[in-house]
Parts: sequence; C-alpha cells; structure tokens
Amino acid sequence: MQQLRQRNGRIYLTGFMGSGKSTIGPIVANTIGYGFFDLDRMIEQRSGSTITEIFRSQGEAEFRVLERKAIEEISLMPRTVVSLGGGTVVVQETFDLIKATGIVVYLTITEEVLLRRLQRRNDRPMLAGPTGERLPEEDLRTRIRALYAVREPLYRQADIIVPTDEKRLGLTVDRLVRLLSPHLL
Repeated sequence: MQQLRQRNGRIYLTGFMGSGKSTIGPIVANTIGYGFFDLDRMIEQRSGSTITEIFRSQGEAEFRVLERKAIEEISLMPRTVVSLGGGTVVVQETFDLIKATGIVVYLTITEEVLLRRLQRRNDRPMLAGPTGERLPEEDLRTRIRALYAVREPLYRQADIIVPTDEKRLGLTVDRLVRLLSPHLL
C-alpha cells in the first residue's frame, strides 16, 4: 500500500449520501488551505443537468462515466479536497484511481441518523421510486440498507474513518484535520 504521504495532494471524502461530505468538505479544505470540489456539483455544472435528470435521461451507467471523467481531471489537481458522490466507489476502476491519487476519508453515519437526514429529500435518485417520487419510510429504510450493504465494504477501504452522526460539525472537522495533519503537504 502506498504511503499516505505520497498521495497527499488530494483528499477524497467518501461515505453514504447524507453523511456530511458536502458540508464538511469545504470547511476542511479552507482549514488546511486546499481547494474544494463537490463532484456532483461539478458534474451538474458541466452537463447543465441535475444528477436526478442525468439518472432519468441517461441512466446510472452514463452518470458513472461522467464521474470517472471528472475524477480523472481532479486527480491531477494539487492540494484539493473532493466530496465524492455516495456511489462513486462502486465502479472499481474509478475507486482504484481515487485510492491511487489521494487520501480516502470515510465519513460514517448510523442508519437512524441517515434516515432522519434523508427522509424528506427528493434529490437523491438512488432513493426515489420509479417515477422519482419520495419513498415511504419503510421502503426508504429497505433501499438504504440494500445500498449500504453493497457500498459499506468499499467505504471501509478508506485510509481514515471518521464518524459524523451526532457530533457537532466543528468537532468532526477538528478531528478530521488532526488525523490528516501528519500527511499533508
């Protein structure tokens, strides 16, 4: 395994949707003096469509191609924190590139906190019904468990793991910065 010091130009935040990647990412980047990219926002800006629209019109496979292209570009940028999409790690080739070019941080979250954060959201295509409708709570819980069963073993391959559940945002950021500090440029 490569030493973290050799991959310190990029920090990739991974974890399930709703774990706090897009909230924590820019704060961590600002704290350590790195730039910040939210992968989903980058794809939306470049495509002129929302993630939900891309999933509906082009499908998940095409969305994963767009993710891969964006990661290829970001992987060359120095001193960058990247908030990955919750499913970015499911394509092995993309995940291999991420692991080879940066420090991977898994932001963990419990199912109950996750359910609270996501049950009123309708902008998560992987958690929507066939016509984009919000799922009832029990169906949502079932879908989250199914996705989590596939993704969690991949997330666990991260270099650093930080819980984000009921912790105050500032404490989570402080802990993450402390864990990253020995490995930064």
